[in-house]
Amino acid sequence: MSDTRLSRRALIAGAGVGGLGAALAAPALAQKLVDLGLPGGPSLRPLEPAFPGKGEMIVQRIRPPLLETPMEVFREGIITPNDRFFVRWNWDMPTAVKAADHRVAVGGAVKQAVSLTLDEIASAGETVEVVAINQCAGNGRGLSEPRVTGTQWGNGAMGCAKWTGVRLKDVLAKAGVGAGAKRVRFAGLDVPLTDGAPQFIKSIPMDIAMRDDVLVAWGMNDAPLSILHGFPLRIVVPGWFSTYWVKMLATIEVLTGEDDSYYVADSYRMPAQPVTPEDKDFPTVPIEAMPPRAFITSHADGAAVARGKPLVLEGIAMGGDAALAKVDLVGNGWELPCTLGPDEGPYAFRRWQVTIPQVTANLEQIGVRAANAKGAVQPEQLVWNPSGYARNVIERITLVAQ
Repeated sequence: MSDTRLSRRALIAGAGVGGLGAALAAPALAQKLVDLGLPGGPSLRPLEPAFPGKGEMIVQRIRPPLLETPMEVFREGIITPNDRFFVRWNWDMPTAVKAADHRVAVGGAVKQAVSLTLDEIASAGETVEVVAINQCAGNGRGLSEPRVTGTQWGNGAMGCAKWTGVRLKDVLAKAGVGAGAKRVRFAGLDVPLTDGAPQFIKSIPMDIAMRDDVLVAWGMNDAPLSILHGFPLRIVVPGWFSTYWVKMLATIEVLTGEDDSYYVADSYRMPAQPVTPEDKDFPTVPIEAMPPRAFITSHADGAAVARGKPLVLEGIAMGGDAALAKVDLVGNGWELPCTLGPDEGPYAFRRWQVTIPQVTANLEQIGVRAANAKGAVQPEQLVWNPSGYARNVIERITLVAQ
């Protein structure tokens, strides 16, 4: 929040948000459905049950919650409202957290292990605000051809918010980073649903952990984090996929070696080189930084447009792990540069707009292509991988001239 005193007061005074139990126990079937247009399998999803603090969301799963943002939400502005922001939990989550009792243990390769209250976390350094996109590594997975395993997301497993907190490096300083530190690992309060399943823990390299924009955050769009978004604290790693943005933060551990935990060493990984569906044995690398992406949000696939008149197209784009450099409309033999809207920071969405002087025929398979400041450009063809991770192929639609 802009008012540091108010943001700390909200953090310390919060008691968590109860009442999730009814939503988690609700039947999966609902009358109101949306079609995500998934090519490889069933694409109808319910828009119910409603979750506490949430508007209309696409319900991919009830427990643990997987809620997708409808694409029409991205038509206005760059900030995704909290009540329409996607939700992704790997394991079961507490339905209430008592802030006064919550502690974050900082240990491992540190000079002195500490257990910090929320007040001590909030007072560890200056309050920082960062506008950044939080995107699931599997966003768009359901659009993969051939179909892949995992949650069959459309393109709504993403959102952009203003995050408020303190720098992770200032929290680490409360314990003192020891010699030889290589990574920082995080765990939250969520617990596996089955005996013997691995705890959801993630780690980031020390150079990323020490960045000025990597936060231990308590605020989201000038409000305290809700239970669904990780109250009371979550990690924010701008430019990296949300798998590293651990929610309900409970432990911080400094490592002197590589991380051999399941969700780093074995899961959330993709082929080191392009593969085909027939390939079975190949080296992998962890999913980390996000690539650039762009979307047309002003018009849906199949929408009618006026023949013989100008057409204004609009949408959003991201640079991924670097600032957005440009967006071009491509298709129908075109490559038209788009005008970019206000810049809220290198890790935020930016609006774009382009005008087609006159619509003379159907606009077949048009899309927008983003490029970032590091030179990364969206590809024309899908780079397929067996988990559907890090999708950033140009997303195309067809508009019908009438």
